Amino acid sequence: MRVVEEDGHHQLGVIPTSQAIRIAKERGLDLVEVAPNADPPVCKIVNYGKYKYIQEKHKKEAHKHQKGGKVKEMKFRIGIDPHDYLIKITHAEDFLAEGHKVRIQLQFRGRQMAHQELGHLLAKKIKADLLTMGHVDQDPRMAGRNINMQLSPLPERQRQRKFKTHLKGVTEHKDIEHHEGHDPREDKHDEHDDHHDDHHDDHPGEQPAQAAPPAETPPAPAAE
Repeated sequence: MRVVEEDGHHQLGVIPTSQAIRIAKERGLDLVEVAPNADPPVCKIVNYGKYKYIQEKHKKEAHKHQKGGKVKEMKFRIGIDPHDYLIKITHAEDFLAEGHKVRIQLQFRGRQMAHQELGHLLAKKIKADLLTMGHVDQDPRMAGRNINMQLSPLPERQRQRKFKTHLKGVTEHKDIEHHEGHDPREDKHDEHDDHHDDHHDDHPGEQPAQAAPPAETPPAPAAE
């Protein structure tokens, strides 16, 4: 068998098993087989308890890394307000910076379906704005009344943020309270515009009614 020293860098070479066991015992250590399928098999002279602890630690770290981030969902409306867009694209960038995948959903409302090219232009803009933070796993494609797209984060050293988190309306990640795994940055957006959008979708071209001016109050009679 090939015997490797405890530091993992130096070798005793290929020696008989009995000799390797004797050397390990003389040092008060153990002989552990680390590559049984190699030719010849590789063993290491180590403290077995310490070796086992390190292996378990590496296993947990590898599992944690393999597990990766979650898939975060961001919803955009066609014709989104520029300020709302900036907030949402910053949150999307946050998710990629945290190692999460981001699923983008572009939503058409009412008569907007007649102008699908606007949705594809918005998808193209989002893709370009997140180019320095993530790569596209799923290209933009129609699904019902939505356009869906998914991005994965670039390797950490390659990520370069384009947007800042100090914008008005954007909450720092460290200040966000999570309840039962819920991330408020994933909330459905533009909800404050739902009624406004529905009104214009159902009655295109109509203007909201103007409130009638208050009636003039007659002047009080002069005191005699």
